[in-house]
Amino acid sequence: MAELHPNADYQGFLSKGKFMIQRGHSSGKYHFYPRVIEPGTGNDDLEWIEASGKGVIHSTTTVRVRPPAEPYNVVLVELDEGPRMMSRVEGVDPLTVKIGMRVQARIAHQNEEYFVVFDPE
Repeated sequence: MAELHPNADYQGFLSKGKFMIQRGHSSGKYHFYPRVIEPGTGNDDLEWIEASGKGVIHSTTTVRVRPPAEPYNVVLVELDEGPRMMSRVEGVDPLTVKIGMRVQARIAHQNEEYFVVFDPE
């Protein structure tokens, strides 16, 4: 049996500029975070699908840090495909990020790591 490394696969997609999430082939349900089996069913027929990157803020908080560092937000984004993921919204004052705000994903890169952040739509 081939070894499965869903997080390594996810990172590989991000490094190539693709935001991919998994979908259960038999159930048609989308899932995030990367995993080996589908939650709730135990099916192992997960496939990678390119996400639209569009979503809505489900929850948000502003993290206030000691100056000179700037405050930042932590959000829970509900992707249009259904799953939710934690991230942050960039390019705006963290206090202006509101529940229900439409956002668009963008792949960011720092210290040889790739991750998904969001911009207001």
